[in-house]
Amino acid sequence: MTPMLESADAAPARISRLSARLRPRGTPPMWLVVALTCAGQFLVVLDVSVVNVALPSMRTGLGLGEQGLQWVVNAYAIAFAGFMLLGGRAGDLYGRKRMFLVGLGLFTLASAAGGLAQDDWQLLVARTVQGLGAAVLAPSTLTILTASVPEGAARARAIGTWTAVGAGGGAAGGLVGGLLVETLSWRWVLLINVPVGAVVLCAAAYFLTEGRAGDGRRLDLPGALLVTAGLGTLAYGISQTEAAGWTAPATLLPLLAGLVLLGAFLAVEARTASPLMPLGLLRVRSVSSANVSMFLCGSAMFCMWFFMTLYVQNVLGYTPLEAGLALVPSSLAVILGSKLAPRLMRPVGPRNVAALGTLVAVAGFAWQSTMTADGSYATAILFPGILMMLGAGLAATPLASLATSGTAPEEAGLVSGLVNTSRTMGGSLGLAVLSTLAASESAGSASPQALTEGYALAFRVGTVVLVAGVVLMWVWLPRRAVQLP
Repeated sequence: MTPMLESADAAPARISRLSARLRPRGTPPMWLVVALTCAGQFLVVLDVSVVNVALPSMRTGLGLGEQGLQWVVNAYAIAFAGFMLLGGRAGDLYGRKRMFLVGLGLFTLASAAGGLAQDDWQLLVARTVQGLGAAVLAPSTLTILTASVPEGAARARAIGTWTAVGAGGGAAGGLVGGLLVETLSWRWVLLINVPVGAVVLCAAAYFLTEGRAGDGRRLDLPGALLVTAGLGTLAYGISQTEAAGWTAPATLLPLLAGLVLLGAFLAVEARTASPLMPLGLLRVRSVSSANVSMFLCGSAMFCMWFFMTLYVQNVLGYTPLEAGLALVPSSLAVILGSKLAPRLMRPVGPRNVAALGTLVAVAGFAWQSTMTADGSYATAILFPGILMMLGAGLAATPLASLATSGTAPEEAGLVSGLVNTSRTMGGSLGLAVLSTLAASESAGSASPQALTEGYALAFRVGTVVLVAGVVLMWVWLPRRAVQLP
């Protein structure tokens, strides 16, 4: 054999040996799995809130009207909520790592397209695709995490970290957005996702291991289309309430259509052999009770950032960057609560920790509802904000842990998608209702006093919702997380 032929024959062997040396051996370290999944969740949640402070600059740069500005936020939220269950089930059937990479890839590319948009329609399309990518990515982050960490104290700590990072992403949105807008331009609230997303994408492709539990089943396409259309239409109807009110045809028709589509989804799921969401899953106490609790808590706590940001800017006169800095202690409080919760769950139990956290948030909401037009930073922002977000962090970790405990591996992605859907839809509905109430209370006046009265009413209603959540948790939540045999 000639040297040339020897070289040709040896090349595949050398490439194989090189690939083996470069390929990670065994399972990745737990801390790395937690870091990668939390990074994905941070990007998803951050983008819900980061654009808020950039909206005035977007209007100037692209000539957006009021309706267009509303859809910069809603296009993302509706696609995110509408495709969440589909994204979770796709991870179960086609691979959680694969869906993580697909979702993050879509999210990153759409962020680049939105940051480079030259017309308003380009920005809105990019935000919609961003929401779709987030809906595929978000369930995979929690599913990969729970599949990689055994049930018990270690998983509770991992979920606590995931919750803290996600909550921190929502909390950091105002600060990051204000900093980018004031130092660079509005485009960077989207473009910043590109380098971060690319790094996480490469690291996840190399280090994460694939996992699925679909057993060769096919995706329930009719169910997927019905639930996606139903949630999307319902979210659209909710988004119309702020501009058109609850009784306008533009609001009622999509709300009714969304409910009809969701009813049709339940009918299909009851009869199909391989349902997207087995209805028996809703009879699992830990799943149903934790998701309803998550929905109620999200409907109030998600609105905290929105109304606090408006209060400090529209009433107290803070700049966007000052507003973000003012809420930093609240951001740290939600992280502290999320990390403290797993330490309390073992001796106290997840139900008690969730109820305790919600009670702490109730105290913060009640305090915040006493705001005045000339309030001081300490009593009108700092301390009530810390209580609200400390309670949110304490409650979210045990609720996520209960919702995902005791479920079969083949349902893990679906349950993770359901958790995120409950929180997102709760936040969307809560924001729509409380915004309508606040606008009605202020009676169209833009004076600081009128605006303050509207915001205070929103926090009073939020207090009542959270009190109802505490009662529900005590009555319905199981005392302990369910352990699989």
